[in-house]
Amino acid sequence: MRVALFTEVYLPAVNGVVTHVKTLKEGLELLGHEAVIVTADSNVKKTRTDGDIIYCPAIKLEKLYGYDVASPISADRLKAIKDFAPDIIHIHNEFGIGMSGAMMARQLKIPLVYTMHTMYDDYIYYVAKGEPMQELVSTIIHRYARILARTASAITGPSKKVEDFFRRCGVYKPVTVIPNSVEVETFDRYAIDKEKAAAVREKYGFAPDDLVFCFCGRMGQEKNISTLLDFWAKNVKKEDKMKLLLMGGGPQLEEFSAHADKLGVNDTVKFTDRIEHADIPPYYAACDCYITASLTECHSISMMEGMATGMPVLTIRDELNADQIEEGVNGFFFRDADEMYAQMKKLRQMPREELEKLQRQSRETIVASGAQTIAEHLLAVYEQAIENFRNKQMLKKMPRSVKKVYKAQNPELYYLYKPARPKRRVKVKAKRVTKEDKLHRKQAEKAAKTRRKAARQVRRQHKRNRKASGK
Repeated sequence: MRVALFTEVYLPAVNGVVTHVKTLKEGLELLGHEAVIVTADSNVKKTRTDGDIIYCPAIKLEKLYGYDVASPISADRLKAIKDFAPDIIHIHNEFGIGMSGAMMARQLKIPLVYTMHTMYDDYIYYVAKGEPMQELVSTIIHRYARILARTASAITGPSKKVEDFFRRCGVYKPVTVIPNSVEVETFDRYAIDKEKAAAVREKYGFAPDDLVFCFCGRMGQEKNISTLLDFWAKNVKKEDKMKLLLMGGGPQLEEFSAHADKLGVNDTVKFTDRIEHADIPPYYAACDCYITASLTECHSISMMEGMATGMPVLTIRDELNADQIEEGVNGFFFRDADEMYAQMKKLRQMPREELEKLQRQSRETIVASGAQTIAEHLLAVYEQAIENFRNKQMLKKMPRSVKKVYKAQNPELYYLYKPARPKRRVKVKAKRVTKEDKLHRKQAEKAAKTRRKAARQVRRQHKRNRKASGK
Protein backbone atom coordinates (compact mmCIF):
# COMPACT_ATOMS: atom_id res chain seq x y z
CA MET A 1 0.00 0.00 0.00
CA ARG A 2 1.16 3.54 -0.79
CA VAL A 3 0.28 6.15 1.83
CA ALA A 4 0.67 9.95 1.71
CA LEU A 5 0.91 11.45 5.21
CA PHE A 6 0.02 15.16 5.36
CA THR A 7 1.26 17.05 8.43
CA GLU A 8 1.81 20.77 8.97
CA VAL A 9 4.78 20.10 11.26
CA TYR A 10 7.59 17.57 11.04
CA LEU A 11 11.23 17.09 11.97
CA PRO A 12 13.35 18.85 13.17
CA ALA A 13 10.38 20.18 15.18
CA VAL A 14 9.31 17.86 17.99
CA ASN A 15 5.82 17.35 19.41
CA GLY A 16 3.21 14.63 19.67
CA VAL A 17 2.08 14.90 16.05
CA VAL A 18 5.65 14.69 14.74
CA THR A 19 6.39 11.62 16.88
CA HIS A 20 3.15 9.95 15.79
CA VAL A 21 3.74 10.56 12.06
CA LYS A 22 7.40 9.52 12.24
CA THR A 23 6.54 6.32 14.12
CA LEU A 24 3.68 5.51 11.74
CA LYS A 25 5.93 5.96 8.69
CA GLU A 26 8.60 3.68 10.19
CA GLY A 27 5.98 1.06 11.05
CA LEU A 28 4.48 1.09 7.55
CA GLU A 29 7.92 0.64 6.02
CA LEU A 30 8.71 -2.22 8.41
CA LEU A 31 5.59 -3.97 7.12
CA GLY A 32 6.66 -3.51 3.49
CA HIS A 33 4.49 -0.51 2.55
CA GLU A 34 5.53 2.84 1.09
CA ALA A 35 4.91 6.20 2.76
CA VAL A 36 5.67 9.79 1.80
CA ILE A 37 5.36 12.77 4.14
CA VAL A 38 4.00 16.12 2.93
CA THR A 39 4.89 18.96 5.31
CA ALA A 40 5.25 22.76 5.53
CA ASP A 41 8.67 24.43 5.68
CA SER A 42 9.17 28.21 5.85
CA ASN A 43 12.81 27.74 4.77
CA VAL A 44 11.99 26.63 1.20
CA LYS A 45 10.87 28.92 -1.62
CA LYS A 46 9.24 26.25 -3.79
CA THR A 47 8.02 22.69 -3.32
CA ARG A 48 11.02 20.41 -2.87
CA THR A 49 11.16 16.62 -2.64
CA ASP A 50 13.93 15.16 -0.48
CA GLY A 51 13.76 11.37 -0.55
CA ASP A 52 10.36 10.47 0.89
CA ILE A 53 9.56 13.94 2.28
CA ILE A 54 7.87 16.71 0.27
CA TYR A 55 8.64 20.17 1.71
CA CYS A 56 6.12 22.91 0.85
CA PRO A 57 6.70 26.71 1.06
CA ALA A 58 5.10 28.21 4.16
CA ILE A 59 4.96 31.19 6.48
CA LYS A 60 5.80 31.05 10.19
CA LEU A 61 3.05 31.91 12.70
CA GLU A 62 4.83 33.09 15.84
CA LYS A 63 1.62 33.32 17.87
CA LEU A 64 0.66 29.73 17.07
CA TYR A 65 3.60 27.81 18.57
CA GLY A 66 5.80 29.22 15.78
CA TYR A 67 4.33 26.66 13.35
CA ASP A 68 4.88 26.84 9.61
CA VAL A 69 1.59 27.11 7.71
CA ALA A 70 1.44 26.46 3.96
CA SER A 71 -1.09 27.48 1.33
CA PRO A 72 -3.73 24.79 0.69
CA ILE A 73 -3.35 25.19 -3.10
CA SER A 74 -0.17 24.24 -4.95
CA ALA A 75 0.24 22.85 -8.48
CA ASP A 76 3.72 21.52 -7.64
CA ARG A 77 2.41 19.69 -4.58
CA LEU A 78 -0.42 18.17 -6.59
CA LYS A 79 2.04 16.98 -9.25
CA ALA A 80 4.29 15.40 -6.60
CA ILE A 81 1.30 13.50 -5.15
CA LYS A 82 0.16 12.38 -8.59
CA ASP A 83 3.66 11.06 -9.27
CA PHE A 84 3.60 9.11 -5.99
CA ALA A 85 0.10 7.75 -6.78
CA PRO A 86 -1.03 6.97 -3.20
CA ASP A 87 -3.76 4.50 -2.30
CA ILE A 88 -4.63 6.54 0.80
CA ILE A 89 -4.23 10.19 1.84
CA HIS A 90 -3.93 10.55 5.62
CA ILE A 91 -4.10 14.07 7.10
CA HIS A 92 -2.85 14.89 10.61
CA ASN A 93 -3.49 18.65 10.77
CA GLU A 94 -6.36 20.92 9.82
CA PHE A 95 -4.51 23.93 8.40
CA GLY A 96 -3.08 24.50 4.90
CA ILE A 97 -1.40 21.12 4.46
CA GLY A 98 -4.33 19.18 5.89
CA MET A 99 -6.80 21.16 3.78
CA SER A 100 -4.75 20.49 0.65
CA GLY A 101 -4.72 16.76 1.49
CA ALA A 102 -8.52 16.75 1.72
CA MET A 103 -8.82 18.68 -1.57
CA MET A 104 -6.40 16.34 -3.36
CA ALA A 105 -8.20 13.25 -2.10
CA ARG A 106 -11.43 14.63 -3.56
CA GLN A 107 -9.81 15.68 -6.85
CA LEU A 108 -7.86 12.44 -7.35
CA LYS A 109 -10.72 10.24 -6.05
CA ILE A 110 -8.59 8.71 -3.30
CA PRO A 111 -9.90 7.65 0.16
CA LEU A 112 -9.15 10.17 2.92
CA VAL A 113 -8.29 9.29 6.53
CA TYR A 114 -8.40 12.10 9.08
CA THR A 115 -6.62 11.91 12.44
CA MET A 116 -7.33 14.65 14.97
CA HIS A 117 -4.53 15.11 17.50
CA THR A 118 -5.42 18.41 19.19
CA MET A 119 -8.43 19.62 21.17
CA TYR A 120 -8.48 23.12 19.68
CA ASP A 121 -11.18 24.33 22.08
CA ASP A 122 -8.51 24.29 24.79
CA TYR A 123 -6.11 26.49 22.77
CA ILE A 124 -8.47 29.21 21.49
CA TYR A 125 -7.11 31.82 23.91
CA TYR A 126 -3.87 31.92 21.86
CA VAL A 127 -5.70 33.51 18.91
CA ALA A 128 -8.82 35.09 20.45
CA LYS A 129 -9.30 37.34 23.47
CA GLY A 130 -12.56 37.66 25.36
CA GLU A 131 -15.45 35.21 25.58
CA PRO A 132 -17.51 36.52 22.60
CA MET A 133 -14.53 36.18 20.23
CA GLN A 134 -13.59 32.79 21.68
CA GLU A 135 -17.15 31.51 21.16
CA LEU A 136 -17.06 32.71 17.54
CA VAL A 137 -13.70 31.02 16.88
CA SER A 138 -14.95 27.84 18.58
CA THR A 139 -18.02 27.78 16.29
CA ILE A 140 -15.82 28.21 13.21
CA ILE A 141 -13.49 25.40 14.38
CA HIS A 142 -16.42 23.05 14.97
CA ARG A 143 -17.89 23.73 11.52
CA TYR A 144 -14.53 23.29 9.81
CA ALA A 145 -13.82 20.04 11.68
CA ARG A 146 -17.29 18.83 10.71
CA ILE A 147 -16.60 19.48 7.01
CA LEU A 148 -13.26 17.63 7.14
CA ALA A 149 -14.76 14.71 9.07
CA ARG A 150 -17.65 14.30 6.65
CA THR A 151 -15.21 14.38 3.73
CA ALA A 152 -13.09 11.60 5.25
CA SER A 153 -13.76 7.92 4.67
CA ALA A 154 -12.44 7.13 8.17
CA ILE A 155 -11.62 9.13 11.31
CA THR A 156 -9.12 8.27 14.04
CA GLY A 157 -7.83 9.86 17.22
CA PRO A 158 -5.50 9.00 20.09
CA SER A 159 -8.19 9.05 22.80
CA LYS A 160 -11.93 9.12 23.48
CA LYS A 161 -11.67 12.91 23.71
CA VAL A 162 -11.60 13.02 19.92
CA GLU A 163 -14.86 11.10 19.64
CA ASP A 164 -16.44 13.38 22.24
CA PHE A 165 -15.24 16.46 20.29
CA PHE A 166 -16.72 15.20 17.01
CA ARG A 167 -20.03 14.42 18.68
CA ARG A 168 -20.16 18.02 19.91
CA CYS A 169 -19.40 19.14 16.34
CA GLY A 170 -22.34 17.12 15.04
CA VAL A 171 -20.29 14.32 13.45
CA TYR A 172 -21.55 10.79 14.08
CA LYS A 173 -19.16 8.70 12.03
CA PRO A 174 -17.31 5.98 13.92
CA VAL A 175 -14.05 7.25 15.43
CA THR A 176 -11.30 4.63 15.76
CA VAL A 177 -9.21 5.26 18.88
CA ILE A 178 -5.56 4.42 18.20
CA PRO A 179 -3.23 5.39 21.09
CA ASN A 180 -0.03 7.22 20.26
CA SER A 181 3.26 5.36 20.13
CA VAL A 182 6.82 6.14 21.24
CA GLU A 183 10.32 4.90 20.49
CA VAL A 184 10.48 2.37 23.29
CA GLU A 185 14.13 1.44 22.70
CA THR A 186 15.27 5.07 22.92
CA PHE A 187 13.60 5.40 26.33
CA ASP A 188 14.85 2.17 27.88
CA ARG A 189 16.15 3.18 31.33
CA TYR A 190 18.74 0.40 31.34
CA ALA A 191 20.13 1.44 27.93
CA ILE A 192 20.47 5.13 28.83
CA ASP A 193 23.91 6.37 29.90
CA LYS A 194 23.88 6.16 33.71
CA GLU A 195 26.60 8.80 34.06
CA LYS A 196 24.49 11.32 32.13
CA ALA A 197 21.47 10.55 34.31
CA ALA A 198 23.59 10.97 37.46
CA ALA A 199 24.91 14.28 36.09
CA VAL A 200 21.33 15.55 35.71
CA ARG A 201 20.51 14.71 39.34
CA GLU A 202 23.69 16.41 40.47
CA LYS A 203 23.04 19.50 38.31
CA TYR A 204 19.67 20.16 39.97
CA GLY A 205 20.77 19.20 43.48
CA PHE A 206 18.82 15.97 43.88
CA ALA A 207 20.10 13.69 46.62
CA PRO A 208 20.43 9.92 45.98
CA ASP A 209 17.48 9.21 48.31
CA ASP A 210 15.19 11.92 46.83
CA LEU A 211 12.09 10.71 44.99
CA VAL A 212 12.06 12.89 41.86
CA PHE A 213 8.80 13.63 40.02
CA CYS A 214 8.97 15.20 36.57
CA PHE A 215 6.79 16.79 33.90
CA CYS A 216 7.88 17.41 30.31
CA GLY A 217 6.00 19.74 27.99
CA ARG A 218 5.39 23.24 26.76
CA MET A 219 5.35 25.81 29.54
CA GLY A 220 2.01 27.26 28.54
CA GLN A 221 -1.35 27.88 30.18
CA GLU A 222 -2.92 24.78 28.64
CA LYS A 223 -0.60 22.46 30.59
CA ASN A 224 -2.03 23.64 33.93
CA ILE A 225 1.42 24.16 35.47
CA SER A 226 0.14 26.78 37.94
CA THR A 227 -2.32 24.29 39.41
CA LEU A 228 0.43 21.67 39.74
CA LEU A 229 2.63 24.21 41.56
CA ASP A 230 -0.24 25.25 43.84
CA PHE A 231 -0.99 21.63 44.71
CA TRP A 232 2.71 20.98 45.33
CA ALA A 233 3.13 24.05 47.56
CA LYS A 234 0.12 23.23 49.72
CA ASN A 235 1.52 20.05 51.28
CA VAL A 236 5.02 19.09 50.12
CA LYS A 237 7.75 19.91 52.60
CA LYS A 238 11.51 19.84 52.23
CA GLU A 239 11.84 16.98 54.73
CA ASP A 240 9.58 14.79 52.56
CA LYS A 241 12.60 14.21 50.30
CA MET A 242 10.46 14.69 47.18
CA LYS A 243 11.48 16.94 44.27
CA LEU A 244 9.80 18.18 41.09
CA LEU A 245 11.60 18.74 37.78
CA LEU A 246 9.66 20.74 35.16
CA MET A 247 11.20 20.18 31.74
CA GLY A 248 10.49 22.40 28.74
CA GLY A 249 10.40 25.96 27.46
CA GLY A 250 7.45 28.12 26.51
CA PRO A 251 5.87 31.57 26.63
CA GLN A 252 5.04 31.37 30.35
CA LEU A 253 8.22 29.80 31.68
CA GLU A 254 9.27 32.98 33.49
CA GLU A 255 5.76 33.45 34.86
CA PHE A 256 5.69 29.91 36.27
CA SER A 257 9.19 30.32 37.69
CA ALA A 258 8.11 33.55 39.41
CA HIS A 259 4.98 31.79 40.70
CA ALA A 260 7.12 29.00 42.19
CA ASP A 261 9.33 31.65 43.82
CA LYS A 262 6.26 33.37 45.27
CA LEU A 263 4.99 30.05 46.65
CA GLY A 264 8.39 29.43 48.26
CA VAL A 265 8.99 26.04 46.62
CA ASN A 266 12.28 26.79 44.87
CA ASP A 267 14.06 24.30 47.14
CA THR A 268 11.95 21.41 45.84
CA VAL A 269 10.93 22.57 42.33
CA LYS A 270 13.39 23.07 39.47
CA PHE A 271 12.91 24.30 35.87
CA THR A 272 15.14 23.19 33.00
CA ASP A 273 14.01 25.45 30.09
CA ARG A 274 13.89 23.89 26.60
CA ILE A 275 15.59 20.52 26.08
CA GLU A 276 16.22 19.04 22.64
CA HIS A 277 14.28 15.81 22.15
CA ALA A 278 17.45 13.77 21.61
CA ASP A 279 18.72 14.90 25.03
CA ILE A 280 15.57 14.03 26.99
CA PRO A 281 16.23 10.31 27.81
CA PRO A 282 18.92 11.00 30.49
CA TYR A 283 16.58 13.52 32.13
CA TYR A 284 13.81 10.94 32.31
CA ALA A 285 16.26 8.33 33.59
CA ALA A 286 17.24 10.77 36.37
CA CYS A 287 13.65 10.83 37.63
CA ASP A 288 11.46 8.27 39.40
CA CYS A 289 7.85 9.21 38.59
CA TYR A 290 5.93 11.28 36.02
CA ILE A 291 3.34 13.81 37.23
CA THR A 292 0.86 16.01 35.34
CA ALA A 293 -2.18 18.18 36.05
CA SER A 294 -2.93 18.89 32.38
CA LEU A 295 -6.53 18.44 31.21
CA THR A 296 -5.95 19.28 27.54
CA GLU A 297 -4.05 16.17 26.43
CA CYS A 298 -5.46 13.70 23.91
CA HIS A 299 -2.82 11.09 24.62
CA SER A 300 0.36 12.65 25.95
CA ILE A 301 3.50 11.51 24.12
CA SER A 302 5.71 12.94 26.91
CA MET A 303 3.85 10.90 29.51
CA MET A 304 4.21 7.77 27.38
CA GLU A 305 7.94 8.40 26.96
CA GLY A 306 8.18 8.70 30.72
CA MET A 307 6.36 5.39 31.13
CA ALA A 308 8.68 3.81 28.53
CA THR A 309 11.55 4.93 30.78
CA GLY A 310 9.94 3.01 33.62
CA MET A 311 8.15 5.81 35.45
CA PRO A 312 4.74 5.24 37.05
CA VAL A 313 2.37 8.16 36.38
CA LEU A 314 0.59 10.41 38.82
CA THR A 315 -2.08 12.33 36.88
CA ILE A 316 -5.10 14.49 37.54
CA ARG A 317 -8.36 12.63 36.91
CA ASP A 318 -9.67 13.14 33.37
CA GLU A 319 -12.63 10.87 32.61
CA LEU A 320 -12.05 10.83 28.84
CA ASN A 321 -8.42 9.78 29.31
CA ALA A 322 -8.95 7.52 32.32
CA ASP A 323 -8.26 4.38 30.30
CA GLN A 324 -4.62 5.41 29.77
CA ILE A 325 -3.75 4.62 33.38
CA GLU A 326 -4.60 1.42 35.24
CA GLU A 327 -4.55 2.52 38.86
CA GLY A 328 -2.07 0.57 40.95
CA VAL A 329 -0.56 -1.06 37.86
CA ASN A 330 1.20 1.82 36.08
CA GLY A 331 0.11 4.88 38.04
CA PHE A 332 -2.43 6.69 40.21
CA PHE A 333 -5.03 9.47 39.86
CA PHE A 334 -5.65 12.54 41.99
CA ARG A 335 -8.38 15.20 42.05
CA ASP A 336 -7.03 17.81 44.45
CA ALA A 337 -3.89 18.84 46.35
CA ASP A 338 -4.52 16.57 49.32
CA GLU A 339 -5.13 13.49 47.17
CA MET A 340 -2.04 14.27 45.09
CA TYR A 341 0.09 14.50 48.22
CA ALA A 342 -1.38 11.26 49.59
CA GLN A 343 -0.45 9.42 46.36
CA MET A 344 3.02 10.95 46.41
CA LYS A 345 3.55 9.81 50.00
CA LYS A 346 2.37 6.32 49.03
CA LEU A 347 5.05 6.20 46.33
CA ARG A 348 7.65 7.67 48.67
CA GLN A 349 7.01 5.10 51.38
CA MET A 350 6.68 2.18 48.98
CA PRO A 351 9.36 -0.52 49.45
CA ARG A 352 12.03 -0.36 46.75
CA GLU A 353 11.06 -3.76 45.34
CA GLU A 354 7.41 -2.71 44.98
CA LEU A 355 8.37 0.60 43.32
CA GLU A 356 10.64 -1.20 40.86
CA LYS A 357 7.79 -3.59 40.02
CA LEU A 358 5.54 -0.59 39.35
CA GLN A 359 8.23 0.89 37.10
CA ARG A 360 8.55 -2.36 35.12
CA GLN A 361 4.78 -2.53 34.69
CA SER A 362 4.72 1.06 33.44
CA ARG A 363 7.23 0.23 30.72
CA GLU A 364 5.45 -3.00 29.78
CA THR A 365 2.27 -0.95 29.23
CA ILE A 366 4.05 1.06 26.52
CA VAL A 367 6.20 -1.63 24.90
CA ALA A 368 3.15 -3.04 23.11
CA SER A 369 2.58 0.30 21.33
CA GLY A 370 5.63 0.27 19.05
CA ALA A 371 5.89 1.43 15.42
CA GLN A 372 4.77 -1.89 13.95
CA THR A 373 1.74 -2.09 16.24
CA ILE A 374 0.45 1.38 15.37
CA ALA A 375 1.02 0.68 11.66
CA GLU A 376 -0.97 -2.56 11.89
CA HIS A 377 -3.87 -0.74 13.56
CA LEU A 378 -3.89 1.97 10.91
CA LEU A 379 -3.59 -0.48 8.02
CA ALA A 380 -6.88 -1.98 9.21
CA VAL A 381 -8.34 1.56 9.21
CA TYR A 382 -6.98 2.17 5.69
CA GLU A 383 -8.60 -1.01 4.39
CA GLN A 384 -11.91 0.00 5.95
CA ALA A 385 -11.55 3.51 4.48
CA ILE A 386 -11.01 2.05 1.00
CA GLU A 387 -14.11 -0.11 1.38
CA ASN A 388 -16.16 2.85 2.65
CA PHE A 389 -14.93 4.99 -0.24
CA ARG A 390 -15.90 2.34 -2.82
CA ASN A 391 -19.34 1.97 -1.25
CA LYS A 392 -19.86 5.72 -1.38
CA GLN A 393 -18.79 5.88 -5.03
CA MET A 394 -21.08 2.96 -5.81
CA LEU A 395 -24.02 4.70 -4.12
CA LYS A 396 -23.48 7.81 -6.24
CA LYS A 397 -23.82 5.78 -9.45
CA MET A 398 -26.95 3.89 -8.42
CA PRO A 399 -30.36 4.85 -9.80
CA ARG A 400 -32.49 6.54 -7.17
CA SER A 401 -34.92 3.61 -6.83
CA VAL A 402 -32.08 1.10 -6.32
CA LYS A 403 -30.29 3.47 -3.95
CA LYS A 404 -33.40 3.73 -1.76
CA VAL A 405 -33.60 -0.06 -1.41
CA TYR A 406 -29.85 -0.35 -0.74
CA LYS A 407 -30.02 2.28 2.00
CA ALA A 408 -32.93 0.48 3.62
CA GLN A 409 -31.00 -2.81 3.59
CA ASN A 410 -27.75 -1.24 4.88
CA PRO A 411 -28.73 1.37 7.51
CA GLU A 412 -25.29 1.09 9.17
CA LEU A 413 -23.78 2.79 6.08
CA TYR A 414 -25.92 5.91 6.47
CA TYR A 415 -23.00 8.11 7.39
CA LEU A 416 -21.39 7.33 3.99
CA TYR A 417 -24.07 9.07 1.97
CA LYS A 418 -25.24 11.65 4.50
CA PRO A 419 -24.70 15.04 2.79
CA ALA A 420 -22.29 17.56 4.32
CA ARG A 421 -24.97 20.24 4.00
CA PRO A 422 -28.69 19.63 3.27
CA LYS A 423 -30.04 21.39 0.18
CA ARG A 424 -33.22 22.40 1.93
CA ARG A 425 -34.73 22.18 5.36
CA VAL A 426 -37.26 19.42 5.82
CA LYS A 427 -39.32 18.40 8.79
CA VAL A 428 -38.46 15.00 10.11
CA LYS A 429 -39.93 12.91 12.86
CA ALA A 430 -37.94 13.25 16.07
CA LYS A 431 -35.73 10.30 16.84
CA ARG A 432 -36.72 8.40 19.97
CA VAL A 433 -34.18 9.13 22.68
CA THR A 434 -33.13 5.98 24.53
CA LYS A 435 -31.82 5.73 28.08
CA GLU A 436 -28.36 5.06 26.67
CA ASP A 437 -28.55 8.26 24.58
CA LYS A 438 -29.58 10.27 27.63
CA LEU A 439 -26.77 8.76 29.71
CA HIS A 440 -24.17 9.43 26.99
CA ARG A 441 -25.40 13.04 26.62
CA LYS A 442 -25.34 13.56 30.38
CA GLN A 443 -21.78 12.19 30.62
CA ALA A 444 -20.64 14.38 27.71
CA GLU A 445 -22.21 17.50 29.30
CA LYS A 446 -20.60 16.66 32.66
CA ALA A 447 -17.18 16.19 31.04
CA ALA A 448 -17.52 19.45 29.10
CA LYS A 449 -18.58 21.28 32.27
CA THR A 450 -15.57 19.89 34.14
CA ARG A 451 -13.21 21.07 31.37
CA ARG A 452 -14.78 24.54 31.28
CA LYS A 453 -14.54 24.83 35.06
CA ALA A 454 -10.86 23.77 35.02
CA ALA A 455 -10.13 26.26 32.21
CA ARG A 456 -11.82 29.09 34.17
CA GLN A 457 -9.80 28.25 37.26
CA VAL A 458 -6.59 28.31 35.23
CA ARG A 459 -7.49 31.69 33.67
CA ARG A 460 -8.35 33.18 37.06
CA GLN A 461 -5.11 31.89 38.53
CA HIS A 462 -3.09 33.42 35.71
CA LYS A 463 -4.97 36.69 36.11
CA ARG A 464 -4.15 36.74 39.83
CA ASN A 465 -0.51 35.90 39.08
CA ARG A 466 -0.20 38.71 36.54
CA LYS A 467 -1.90 41.13 38.91
CA ALA A 468 0.45 40.11 41.73
CA SER A 469 3.51 40.52 39.53
CA GLY A 470 2.38 43.97 38.37
CA LYS A 471 2.02 42.98 34.69
